[in-house]
Amino acid sequence: MSTSRTAGDARAAVVAPTRARTFALGRAPALLISALLLALAVPSAAAAQWVAQPTGSNAEFRGLAAVDSLVAWAGGRNGAFARTADGGATWVAGIVSGAESLFFVDVHALDADTAWLLGTSFDGGLARIYHTTDGGATWRVQYEDTTPGAFYDGFAFWDAKRAIAFSDPVNGSFRIVRTEDGGKTWKVVAPAKIPPPLEGEAGFAASGTAVATQPNGLAWIGTGGGRVARVYRTSDYGATWEVAETPLAGGSTAGIFGIAFRDSLNGVAVGGDYQQRTAATPNVLRTRDGGRTWELVGASAPHGVRYGVVYVPGAPTPVLVAVGPSGSGYSLDDGATWTLISDVGYNTVSFAAPNAGWAAGTEGRIARWRGVFGGGR
Repeated sequence: MSTSRTAGDARAAVVAPTRARTFALGRAPALLISALLLALAVPSAAAAQWVAQPTGSNAEFRGLAAVDSLVAWAGGRNGAFARTADGGATWVAGIVSGAESLFFVDVHALDADTAWLLGTSFDGGLARIYHTTDGGATWRVQYEDTTPGAFYDGFAFWDAKRAIAFSDPVNGSFRIVRTEDGGKTWKVVAPAKIPPPLEGEAGFAASGTAVATQPNGLAWIGTGGGRVARVYRTSDYGATWEVAETPLAGGSTAGIFGIAFRDSLNGVAVGGDYQQRTAATPNVLRTRDGGRTWELVGASAPHGVRYGVVYVPGAPTPVLVAVGPSGSGYSLDDGATWTLISDVGYNTVSFAAPNAGWAAGTEGRIARWRGVFGGGR
């Protein structure tokens, strides 16, 4: 499901890192000097920040993949992609030839050379998966779907061989395809293996985070559009599926936009209504049983619909980061409470490690994480 009429309207400029102010201490009392030094020495949420990185592109980005502290890839509107191999000091942007009519809503990468892009036409009826092994110099179509009504929302990989991609319902069933050979072949999952959708139910192609995987064949897909938001779940690499209702309201513009798991049992889904960008309503779901049941645990900070969400790999304690058009925030308790990072809007977010994270959004906007979470690096 497209959110192009709303997600692409966020125009807030990325705020550059604030220049350090020069304090003329003069004859300030020793106690004041000591207090200032102590404050500077203690990390806090105030130190959290995104640092803008010029990309050389004005495309809207919705796909993002952080590989490590040096390598990250992004995908966007009109066949656009971007890649960095030096931590974002420089980004190389390009257009995939023949994909100008597609929006790359998701990207997955193994390293600086190898990546996949999932592109879909916002008119529906055309989607492709592209693959590169030479850093984006050339791309090859691995999969194409021209079925009327097909609209792909995201894909996710377990490893270099196994992956799934999903589309809004086609002929009364969600379209889910899977590969076991690195994308050389993609097979459509039989509709009988997927619970039927609710009336109006679909995915949201806002961030590339509406589908998530965990080891041993586990995966989850978050949906909206119907009377309630739901989560589809598989435990056999996408061969068969079950579905669970959630207490998050649905509707034609509302539901789950992003989903993330930190292990096989504990996960969070975020969303809301993309026509209510600053609404202070509960929009964070949590599961403790692998997605079989869900509970509403609170509202994000900042308020408003959340598009992308991710757990930070390698953090000493679980850290969850979520972004949307009204800004970004992080949670240290699986979404129950949130700390504001910034009011600059982003569509998507990806972390490979606590010191290797990026966010991306409209007008070629990409920023790298240079902050701390709750006083810990």
